[in-house]
Amino acid sequence: MLSRFGKIFIKKLKIQKEELEQCQKEQNLSSCMLCSELLSCRTRLSYIEAVYKSMSKGKVGGFEF
Repeated sequence: MLSRFGKIFIKKLKIQKEELEQCQKEQNLSSCMLCSELLSCRTRLSYIEAVYKSMSKGKVGGFEF
């Protein structure tokens, strides 16, 4: 069972994923890899950070699989 903090990280990840998918839809792309702003995109970087935090549950270092 997820802790309260785990649920918060999962919720933030879901929001970031929705924003990323919306951006891809607006750009008519199926993947960020096809975007010219791949390495500088704030939306993508926010999503990557949310993925990391959801895996590490906010702790520095390892992941919980």
